[in-house]
Amino acid sequence: MKRYLLAFAMLLAAGSAMAATQTAAPVIHDKTGFFIHLDIDRVLSSTDLTKQCGVGPAQLHYLDHQGREHVLEYQVMGSGCSNDN
Repeated sequence: MKRYLLAFAMLLAAGSAMAATQTAAPVIHDKTGFFIHLDIDRVLSSTDLTKQCGVGPAQLHYLDHQGREHVLEYQVMGSGCSNDN
């Protein structure tokens, strides 16, 4: 019985040590779709659409309310066409 307790304690200690070494959280890539609930606390950057003409890819980098970084990739109509009315 003591062996099982000792093995369990060692497993917990190893898991705690591994969790302490992971400092940077990975960036979450959101999937595009018809409806996406976005939890945006602060926008970090977005694609500049002033020189893009026609439909093209765009990205939105933002932080959610838990401080996690997200990247949303989507298609958008650019506003840089010279023949727009």
